Amino acid sequence: MMAANITYRDIMRDYEYAQNAAMALYEQRRQAVYKTLPRVHTIEKEMAKIGLSLAKLALTGGEALGKIRAEYEALAQEKADLLAAEGIPEDYFTDVYRCKTCADTGYVKRDTANPIPCTCLKQRIIDKYYYLSSLKNVLERENFGTFKLNYFSQAIVPDEGLSPRGNIKLIRAASERFVKTFKPGAENLLFHGATGLGKTFLCHCIAKAVLDSGFTVLYITAPRLFKLVQAQHFNRDNADNAAVQLDAVQDVDLLILDDLGSEFSTVVTDSALFEVVNQRLLDERSTVISTNLTIDDLEAQYTERIVSRMKGHYKMWKFFGDDIRGKKKHGQVAE
Repeated sequence: MMAANITYRDIMRDYEYAQNAAMALYEQRRQAVYKTLPRVHTIEKEMAKIGLSLAKLALTGGEALGKIRAEYEALAQEKADLLAAEGIPEDYFTDVYRCKTCADTGYVKRDTANPIPCTCLKQRIIDKYYYLSSLKNVLERENFGTFKLNYFSQAIVPDEGLSPRGNIKLIRAASERFVKTFKPGAENLLFHGATGLGKTFLCHCIAKAVLDSGFTVLYITAPRLFKLVQAQHFNRDNADNAAVQLDAVQDVDLLILDDLGSEFSTVVTDSALFEVVNQRLLDERSTVISTNLTIDDLEAQYTERIVSRMKGHYKMWKFFGDDIRGKKKHGQVAE
């Protein structure tokens, strides 16, 4: 399972390796420049001394502050001119990190009580999730290019006034519009209906198309999501790992929450579901939810504040017809 394989420690160890590599590259470049331009080394030593003086004067004040600052800026300009004359770019010493935002630490604002995970860390969590869950292989098999209508019956369902094939055509067309015009927060979808009607397949289609468009996507089942919530609350050993993954749940451009209703419902899970649904609406980030429950079942299982937000902010699509999984298994195809 992902919880057993993806650990916060594993990912942070890779960041440590990246930092060491960056520092080694920095030192290599620094020594090469000093060898070619020894004056740069001298300038940096002088700037370091002046920097200490500036720090002290900034606290105590004094007339010398302006003069010393001018000396510091003159040295900085001389250094820049020397590097430019040799064709060395301005960011030569700083362009050593895999991620400049966090300097390969995984976090921004690291000196605060609550450091903020960098977007690169969140993306690594998502990438690791796809890798370990083999979802990337699934998306190669299940996408709009492999979607087949002939598994769906053309017989009209009296209560619906439409055939399963006619219905799935409408849902697929809506899903294709969703991905072609995808913009985080512009639209949310809810797929509901019995098992084996293609909801998860269509979720995979959407996931691949939005990923291919360059957006961040996280596909996660409801039971898996709520296991993360429980780990964050009750499992100290895995709390950091769970917290980072839950941050990704909130921050990705598109969250696909599959199989809602199959989890064991508790006060904690209800609260977590509300937090995910409500916060993503507030942050204007899109969500696709699939469930085997009917709308009435959703209202019975979850709080009114959760379902009201779904009704008010999600386009709902009902799946109906015969279980197509059995047809696929036995090679049965609708005429």
